[in-house]
Amino acid sequence: MKFTDYLLKEVTPIWESYYSHPFIAEIGKGTLPKEKFRFYIVQDYIYLLDYAKVFALGVVKAREEDTMQEFSKLLDGILNSEMGTHRHYVKELGITSEEVAKTKASLANTSYTKYMLAEAFTGGMAEITVALLACSWSYYLIGLHLASIPGAKDDPFYGNWIQTYSGEAYNQMNDWLLDLTNKYCENLDSFQKEKLLEIFINTSKYEYMFWDMSYKMEF
Repeated sequence: MKFTDYLLKEVTPIWESYYSHPFIAEIGKGTLPKEKFRFYIVQDYIYLLDYAKVFALGVVKAREEDTMQEFSKLLDGILNSEMGTHRHYVKELGITSEEVAKTKASLANTSYTKYMLAEAFTGGMAEITVALLACSWSYYLIGLHLASIPGAKDDPFYGNWIQTYSGEAYNQMNDWLLDLTNKYCENLDSFQKEKLLEIFINTSKYEYMFWDMSYKMEF
């Protein structure tokens, strides 16, 4: 069993709860109020700027040139490919750069990113990859789940978001991270595995908190 398979098995109940959360369920139906999605887009834009810094730490801490290149590709994917989707909705929703700059991160947002950055700063490559993985991987599985709903990908507003996270380009980026995680999590002792599992469970819980925060529009 790959280490990432072990991680997924342990968080399956948490991840399955994402699909029934009203924020995700209503995106699939095309009924999520746009003001809730607007709140999410601004918060997620702020989140991604810190998320990208964790990838940058992968470049800093990697010893092999090819690993540095891989993390650089992932960093580019976050800042350009994924942020491109956010920029699409920023334009659609009339969100200005000034509004994003002046908006404070919610408590759930700040707690999540500070936790990831702390684990990345104090840990090694295994901690960095696992800290990043819950967000990247769960978004892809959520995208696939929503894409399986008849007509969801063709929704005039939410279809773009669903297509992005269920698409092949995003899948390839996520696969790079999965491979990196398995590479750095080989031959671990039980203590190391438990520590990494704790990080993965915590970031998975933070993902749920982020959906909940967005739906309730809570700072």
